[in-house]
Amino acid sequence: MSQFDDLLAQPFGTIPELIACHAQTRPDHTALIEGEQRLSYGELDAQMNRIAAALQRDGLVPGDVIAICATTSIAYVETFFGALRAGVVVAPLAPSATADHLGAMLDNSQAKLLFRDADIAQQWPAAGHTGQCIALDDRAEAGKPFSDWLTPVGTLPQPVQPDPQRGFNLIYSSGTTGVPKGIVQSLGMRWQHVNRGNVNGYTRDTIAIAATPMYSNTTLVAALPTLSMGGTLVLMPKFNAAKFLKLVEQHKVTHAMLVPVQYQRLLDAPEFDQTDLSTLTTKFCTSAPFKADLKAEVLRRWPGKLIEYYGMTEGGVGCQLECHTYPHKLHTVGKPREGTIVVMIDDQGKPLPPGELGEIVGHSAAMMNGYYRLPEKSAEIEWFDDQGRRYLRTGDVGRFDEDGFIVLGDRKKDMIISGGFNIYPQDIEAELVQHPEVRECSVIGVPSREWGETPVAYVVARDASRNPAELGAEVKAWLNGRVGKTQRVADLVVVDSLPRSEIGKVLKRDLRELYQRSTAV
Repeated sequence: MSQFDDLLAQPFGTIPELIACHAQTRPDHTALIEGEQRLSYGELDAQMNRIAAALQRDGLVPGDVIAICATTSIAYVETFFGALRAGVVVAPLAPSATADHLGAMLDNSQAKLLFRDADIAQQWPAAGHTGQCIALDDRAEAGKPFSDWLTPVGTLPQPVQPDPQRGFNLIYSSGTTGVPKGIVQSLGMRWQHVNRGNVNGYTRDTIAIAATPMYSNTTLVAALPTLSMGGTLVLMPKFNAAKFLKLVEQHKVTHAMLVPVQYQRLLDAPEFDQTDLSTLTTKFCTSAPFKADLKAEVLRRWPGKLIEYYGMTEGGVGCQLECHTYPHKLHTVGKPREGTIVVMIDDQGKPLPPGELGEIVGHSAAMMNGYYRLPEKSAEIEWFDDQGRRYLRTGDVGRFDEDGFIVLGDRKKDMIISGGFNIYPQDIEAELVQHPEVRECSVIGVPSREWGETPVAYVVARDASRNPAELGAEVKAWLNGRVGKTQRVADLVVVDSLPRSEIGKVLKRDLRELYQRSTAV
């Protein structure tokens, strides 16, 4: 066995170790591509050393946190992996979030350093951050230039003893209360993702494309196995269907992780049928409902493997559907992966027999430590079986079919998934009720060909004499100027009253049906 095989066979290892191995055995092999820029494994390993040494020079110790809020770039990836080499936890923040939410994430993470670029600095000054800001794009308005912050070429960091329970990253997922929650994924959890990549065909010959942002777990579950196995990762700072197709053909891409709306946009692109996609033989999909008819169209028009993942960033539940192998099961999200236990429970937390609808809970080796500095929120998501085994609750409703495949029902929570990103209606509603003309409101998700789902708001006016169309346009423009890009509503409808149950709960299902009827006319 080779040195790399020995490392991979360990019950636990680290990604920086694997990258160092590739740097020794294949130093000139390309690790990262961004536009015309290429970075070899030897260069990536050396940059990781400089970054790790710079963090140690600045006093950071294993377990400390840095935050990165920037557009995807080679410098972004170098910083992420360099921090890991120093035992430092990475909190990748979404540039599309509001300034208030970004501030809350930064405060929760207690990040010692903030890495950003000039575009982010302009939209988010991060006034409350007391630590140093580093400009990944070397533009002084974003902070100390990255090239000046680095230690000299050839600097080596002090070795760090890895701990499977230490944090790898904090992935932030906004809760229904609007308070961002940092999901602590450990080194041990990410090692499981590396092994999963090995099973799903990632090798040293893999050329994968990162078409979703680096702050997204969707990206990381594909990017990490690619670099761990010694493959090449092509970075897309911003997704564009025509550009994606060009990159696949140019670089002979073999693997891609996409969200459903990206598949739809690619199939709709005029260039799709004229592009040579023969090398891209393994395609993955996750993060949002993948409709059966869209899966079927991908299989028909784009030969090769199509694998759907169903799970959570928090871990626990992990299901996989090989669509090309089970074309008659496209209405499902597949079966639990090896080592994953999935149970359906009722509202009282009691396990249900096979075939009955219930909330989906799961246990696996890949589970978050908890929500960072939020023990009460961590407890809310946990469920324990009669043996004391810990599971994580998904908030989704589903059932097992007769063959053991999971069929999803309605989501238990009202979360909207737009373009692969989670949007919580209550966050938008909390902003909407601040408008002086809004008495009450409700936000729902409606189907969208472009985004999969998109938010729509229903509003009851304080002044019933106002013209509904005029008021709706006014409030919509006001709201969309205050919320994050992904939270902007596609439509805002002014109504006399909201449908409610006998106990006063707004009936969002009725609103969805109302909107569907109104747009069908």
